[in-house]
Amino acid sequence: MAINSCPHPTDMRADTQAVTEALASAVAAAGLAPSIHDTRPWRWRMTDNGLDLHLESSRLSDVTEPDVRLATLSCGAALHHARVSLAAQGWRATETRMPDPARPEHLARLQVDGPAPAPVEALTVRRTNRRPPPGRRIGPDELAAIITAVHAEGSLLHVLYPNQAELASWTGVTRSTGTGSRHDRSALLAIRYKRGEQPMNWLRAGEALSAAWLTAAEIGVSLLPLSANVTYPYVVLHLSSIDLPINRIP
Repeated sequence: MAINSCPHPTDMRADTQAVTEALASAVAAAGLAPSIHDTRPWRWRMTDNGLDLHLESSRLSDVTEPDVRLATLSCGAALHHARVSLAAQGWRATETRMPDPARPEHLARLQVDGPAPAPVEALTVRRTNRRPPPGRRIGPDELAAIITAVHAEGSLLHVLYPNQAELASWTGVTRSTGTGSRHDRSALLAIRYKRGEQPMNWLRAGEALSAAWLTAAEIGVSLLPLSANVTYPYVVLHLSSIDLPINRIP
């Protein structure tokens, strides 16, 4: 006798509701992602079992961002935040970048495939710290974790040591209030870069920035991106040790 292995309709409804709740949480987590001038230049569209990410051009300024590179990078960071949130909730998702060549503003699609074999531990919410750090240098294991996270997203990270870093001359920016030479002596600078000048590269660069930021927060490292006056696709990351309470992505 054949055994009907199809799920009961009530189980299917429960699964659908669980996926919908997970997607809503992922969108909320994506809202915490860093973005150029805090514009959050993205728009999410929820389907039955997935999310579509679109570049929201109405939030952009042609004067400050005519080629939408940093805006696309910001969307990449939001995309990675959403991916992490789904994984943290125990869902396996497939990511398709630039799914419709005829619509370049449609940046990505996340499709929930089902429960993950085991939920991953939730990563921490990003935080930055402009104050002078306590003086401890970042250890090699902490730095290796951040480098690994960046490489996993298809980008590269080049670390600059104090005798190599002349940040002020690169950016033309004076130090912010509360920062100073003590900050620079105990911190590390790194250049996050992604080869290529296409929207796909910009999107992947944003995912790598998010991965570095979340990893840094999880291991107690402050990360401050300095990109406004640095030639794209290079983003300078200011890394320093912290000892602050940590919140987790829902």
